[in-house]
Amino acid sequence: MSTGRTGSGLGLAFLPTPFEPMHRLRERLGVNAQLFVKRDDLTGLALGGNKARKLERLCADALGQGCDTLVTGGGPQSNHARMTAAAANRLGMGCHLALAGERPEHAEGNLLLDRLFGAHIEFTGAREYYEIEESIDAAADRLTDAGQHPYAIPVGGASIAGAAAYALAVDEMREQIGTDPDWIFVADGSGGTHAGLVAGLGPTSETRVVGVDVGTRPDLETIVPQLAAQAAKSLGRDVPTQPVIVDHDHFGNGYGALTDGGLDALRALARAEGIVADPVYSAKAADALFTWLRDGRVGNNETVVFWHTGGAPALFASKYEAALTQDD
Repeated sequence: MSTGRTGSGLGLAFLPTPFEPMHRLRERLGVNAQLFVKRDDLTGLALGGNKARKLERLCADALGQGCDTLVTGGGPQSNHARMTAAAANRLGMGCHLALAGERPEHAEGNLLLDRLFGAHIEFTGAREYYEIEESIDAAADRLTDAGQHPYAIPVGGASIAGAAAYALAVDEMREQIGTDPDWIFVADGSGGTHAGLVAGLGPTSETRVVGVDVGTRPDLETIVPQLAAQAAKSLGRDVPTQPVIVDHDHFGNGYGALTDGGLDALRALARAEGIVADPVYSAKAADALFTWLRDGRVGNNETVVFWHTGGAPALFASKYEAALTQDD
């Protein structure tokens, strides 16, 4: 399959991303379901990840409004923050990151890359999701007062424009698979990717999208359908009507906390398919998929797409070293 930079025309993402069968994982798990992976870990920008699709549309909007600085936030290991900083550099813009918590002693994983990309990093002390959102708005207000023209992007790019990018990604997947799958499993942080997939599938599709809560946002059941409807309307599409499915059983002790099941899923993907997941998002989504396969909620011979959202830089944060290097 040939790949190239497509989308908004900004050249931030390599699309289409690969769509691959996972035959060896299927054998390892001992299941009859047809397993595929949508490789949005390979979008190219700053080591890849699902945010590249969203940033194509968000940055186009920012440039269209004459903005000169991208402002966003998240946790210290935010993939979205890392990729926003890289996108700003490609477009000749500034980048201000409002990150949760206190400044750590060492810059590791995504945070090291934030520094490499030269983003202005502010540790806000925020602990909760909507505290981070408030800190993003506050930073944008300060920059405006200083005479700059900031463009505020919510956590994870979970806006109408960001979700619309994943409605369009469904069109891409359909061309690759030839039909709608029975299931899609995806990590659910801020809800934008989940919402976009629902919007893209539309009201007539029988595909069930399972968003796997990673412990970020407390109101996914409310936000996902709301954002899906808004994204569909923004693209002139019919509003989806299917019930939203969120799995809340796999985030363990909270956002960023590696679970035993997540560790098993990391190893299974790596050793069966050579696919690198991350402990914060994709490993928990894969763990949920494996659970649903084992307990029969996903049936024999059904078609399942694991939508890989990236996040590998977080593997190199020291907090995960002991678990990742222990004998299994």
